[in-house]
Amino acid sequence: MNKTSLEKKIINVLKNITDLNSDVDIVKSGTLYDIGIQKNLITVILDIKNKQPSDYEEIKKLCNSNLLKIDRTKNINIVFTSENLKKDSNTSKPQLRKIELEGIKNIIVIASGKGGVGKSTITNNLAISMSKSNLKVGILDADIYGPSQHKMLGISHLKPSKNKDGKINTIVKSGIKCMSIGLLIDEDQPIIWRGPMVQTALTQLLKDVDWGELDVLLVDMPPGTGDAQLTISQKVNISGAIIVSTPQEIALIDAKKGLNMFKKVEVPIIGIIENMSFYLCPHCNTKQEIFDSGGAQLVANELKVPFLGKIPLDIDIRIKSDEGKPISTLSDIKISKYFEEITQKTINFLDKNKLD
Repeated sequence: MNKTSLEKKIINVLKNITDLNSDVDIVKSGTLYDIGIQKNLITVILDIKNKQPSDYEEIKKLCNSNLLKIDRTKNINIVFTSENLKKDSNTSKPQLRKIELEGIKNIIVIASGKGGVGKSTITNNLAISMSKSNLKVGILDADIYGPSQHKMLGISHLKPSKNKDGKINTIVKSGIKCMSIGLLIDEDQPIIWRGPMVQTALTQLLKDVDWGELDVLLVDMPPGTGDAQLTISQKVNISGAIIVSTPQEIALIDAKKGLNMFKKVEVPIIGIIENMSFYLCPHCNTKQEIFDSGGAQLVANELKVPFLGKIPLDIDIRIKSDEGKPISTLSDIKISKYFEEITQKTINFLDKNKLD
């Protein structure tokens, strides 16, 4: 069945569902906003306009049951989008409604101004390090176009199930609860979604996943300062942001942009990490600063934010990430001490701000 014929079948079954307080179906009324089709996933976006999501729960169930009649082998994801904004009482600035994530004490976003600086590797190892400090930790892979956490945790072969309430269960590895779009679609399948689909997908990954009780949810952000960053900042209460950069000047320029963006949306800055800070030769123990060094510390001083530490350029980190075995799980590896130092500074930040 090709995509075009499947789309037609989806539209036809959705025509059987009458819209809220209406005599017409959700297709004719315009509530059907968009359809996304991946190998193992059908995503239907409903534009609920100025209504509450709770008003559309029955229609959501009907969509799900009707779509299962087409193909029971695919996962069904029904997401809502709208321009449902509320006005702040003291200003005319519109503010999106926040999602209340019961059971999650702290949400920390790990971001970077540009790609290729090792943000996902830092997130992965920081999660393991925090877990070793007796914290209940989860990872949300918010990089919709380039998810990697499922690979780095070694769970890419697993598929999440749903619980009795219809929520998606996380996949647990090394004590870390993880959810990634990479677990829901074929690994080689590109995601070709417009901005609104990415925003609604992120919202669903937050509120339609059974995260359980967590001390910290680490959100692995995509690079840059675009829709995903704004969506997360507006949708949930963030405890703090960590910025990852290399010492290179070009990376530091973008790191500044990331820091300033979070400041503008009033997200507390936990600090900046300098990744690939230096290379320590395993044979002669000579330290080489391949990408320069100390730049992130200077940016931290300039913008008056904490400097959390340096992570060296080490081949073991690359190998273990590719194997799905985070370096921080191996207590005898010398590199894990760098993550432990950053973990402690992050915990101190949470304790100081009484966000736990």
